[in-house]
Amino acid sequence: MLRAIDRERYEVIPVGITREGAFVLETDDPERFGLDPEHLPEVADNGTRVRWPESSASRELTVVAADGEVASLGDVDLVFPILHGRFGEDGTIQGMFELIGLPYVGNGVLASAIGMDKHFTKTVLEGAGIEVAPWVTVTRAGWDADPELWTRRTHALGLPVFVKPARAGSSVGVTKVSEWTELEAALDVAFAEDRTVLIEAAVVGREIECGVLEGRDGEGARVSVAGEVVVSGREFYDFEAKYLDAPGVELICPAELGDGELFELQRIARRAFEAIGAEGLARVDVFLTGEGFVVNEINTMPGFTPISMFPTCWLNSGLDYPELITELIEVGRTRGSR
Repeated sequence: MLRAIDRERYEVIPVGITREGAFVLETDDPERFGLDPEHLPEVADNGTRVRWPESSASRELTVVAADGEVASLGDVDLVFPILHGRFGEDGTIQGMFELIGLPYVGNGVLASAIGMDKHFTKTVLEGAGIEVAPWVTVTRAGWDADPELWTRRTHALGLPVFVKPARAGSSVGVTKVSEWTELEAALDVAFAEDRTVLIEAAVVGREIECGVLEGRDGEGARVSVAGEVVVSGREFYDFEAKYLDAPGVELICPAELGDGELFELQRIARRAFEAIGAEGLARVDVFLTGEGFVVNEINTMPGFTPISMFPTCWLNSGLDYPELITELIEVGRTRGSR
């Protein structure tokens, strides 16, 4: 995004977050954040501390240097929270921006929280009449208290199943279970990421994804063409395939769909976007089975790497990467001025 954003229109202030949660002023250098499979980029603590406004009366961002000197970074028009996972994609940081009155790109507190929690995503979508895969949700305490009950409920799903942390992204902590003897180990992996875990029936079908953008001037949400994830040499579309371009996965965009199939997919994606109260953007992931579409999940801040499906789908819909970023910024600014 640092490479693609229109620098003639926007001045960028890169703010990084360290592992300990400190906001630091980062170097505006795209090369620092390239996805090297041997060494993933990390925000180091350089001693600076970015200070957010203390109230909605100001939009001034300041930075405290390592030597204690305080400097103004100017008034901020908009925050683009390029964050995955806990605290970044779950409504937490969005709530902080709401409290201090800073407009931001993307989904609000509620939609972010729903989209991040797979159990509540499924619950809301099911309530909206959208097909989702059968699932069981369990906590570690619940499983330990009555393992026989949860074993019966889980076995009713049939094999294979996917075991997933309820609130983790990018396929972190996800295991495909093909034999019930593998379940306990899969639960341990998932519970390491979250105290709540989904056990979900595997769906046999094509993996299809599409991007959704908030409409302008009262219009409905816009949906991109579809892309397809073809997995041939891996168990599933995991972290390495999503971010590190690992072998065994092919991304095809546009996906080969009939006009009727594409129309129905776009209708479902728009309905899912509206069902969770989404704003700004989302990527809707579905399976196309012999009976129709089954929604897998909604990503309220999808990946923006060069190999990510969201920008690829919009590129094939006539919106290139810099234009996509501009569109998201301008929609966020319009919402922030209301």
